[in-house]
Amino acid sequence: MTQNSFDVGVVGLGYVGLTLATALADVGLSVLGIERREDVVDLVRAGKPHFSEIGLSRVLEAVVANGAFAVRPSFEPGDTCSAYIITVGTPLGPDSVARVDMIENATGEVAKSMPDGALVILRSTVKIGTARHVVAPILEASRKSFDLAMCPERTLEGSAMKELRHLPQIIGADSARAANRAAELFSRLTAQVLIVSSLETAEIIKLADNTFRDVRFAFANEVARLCDAVGVSAHEVIATGKLGYPRTNIAQPGLVGGPCLEKDPHILRQSASAYGLDLEITGAARLVNERQPQESVGFIASELRRRGVEDTPKCAVLGLAFKGIPETDDLRGAMSVRIIQEIRTAFPRAEINVFDPVVHRRDIEALGLELAIFDDPSNAMAGADAAIIANNHPSFAALSLSSISDALAPHGFMYDFWNHFSDFDASRSLDYFALGNTRRRPQ
Repeated sequence: MTQNSFDVGVVGLGYVGLTLATALADVGLSVLGIERREDVVDLVRAGKPHFSEIGLSRVLEAVVANGAFAVRPSFEPGDTCSAYIITVGTPLGPDSVARVDMIENATGEVAKSMPDGALVILRSTVKIGTARHVVAPILEASRKSFDLAMCPERTLEGSAMKELRHLPQIIGADSARAANRAAELFSRLTAQVLIVSSLETAEIIKLADNTFRDVRFAFANEVARLCDAVGVSAHEVIATGKLGYPRTNIAQPGLVGGPCLEKDPHILRQSASAYGLDLEITGAARLVNERQPQESVGFIASELRRRGVEDTPKCAVLGLAFKGIPETDDLRGAMSVRIIQEIRTAFPRAEINVFDPVVHRRDIEALGLELAIFDDPSNAMAGADAAIIANNHPSFAALSLSSISDALAPHGFMYDFWNHFSDFDASRSLDYFALGNTRRRPQ
């Protein structure tokens, strides 16, 4: 039997796992990646990522070519690693309950493959206590010795390859040996590792970080709701209020989604419930952000009907990925999909054109939403009754207002979730509304 020894085994080659595995291989470690999806395995073996991430493609191609990074669908007999990093996804199940089955399955695979004395690192975002009460018992059942650490992923999609080398790495463990081994591994990537007192501390840090961002964005959306009601511009209120004033830094309003912010606050709140706590601010923030698509489409629908479009509007949705800065092609938790679904609810026969500068056509088609896909924003908006900017990709801010107006139907209007044009007098050339700025425009 051939012995295949690696420095690190990374289980799960999604956004988190593939970027981490590639970065570790790039600093000279031998890395084995495990991924059940055969199509992903084939792509990575060819040195190609299965998602868009700045800087990843070039490095991945190099580390696969030089043999530093191998990938297969499962551990093979003889595969051993000094360290194993579990990076599988943790999607929400029914009723927004955090699933643990993927963690259990991945840990079971590690337990079967690992030698005595292996370091096992949990990197996935999980409920508090998962490392201790889910991962550790599965590893212990193997009757092998191991060290266990929780080292949460905190990179930003679109900047992951840079941030893996610059962000401080949190290390949580219950023994100095496990903490020091994890710190030694991650010090190959980043100059600063921060060892905290326990597994649970590290788990909470990741959840608290993302939930804080969700709460901050929710407050901005609350301000937008108020400004819409009063008839003033939220963009003006927020941007002007913090100029030269160091004690306020309110975010601008916008759609809040993606694979972390739509999930992690729910996981934090469920974790707290096990201790008899209800995190009211966390729950309220999610409520505000999750109802944003319904509220905004309610305005768009009423505006269409006010303009005489009652049955079959043509709507153009620009930007499908959950964010545009840094750009990504990730559709997980994308609020643009919710926008489209709400339009279909209001107008079942609506014709919906879409454009995204990054998302591949096949991924849009896989949504199964009966969308007309365009490679140019002007063509997507041609003859549209309403054009909707659903993410903050910089290319949308570069669009010409007059060309948008010329492309739309004579009675058409734009609704911009990201206030790309709120600094300009858009009403001169375009009937323009934005989140937190739905004052009636002259026609």
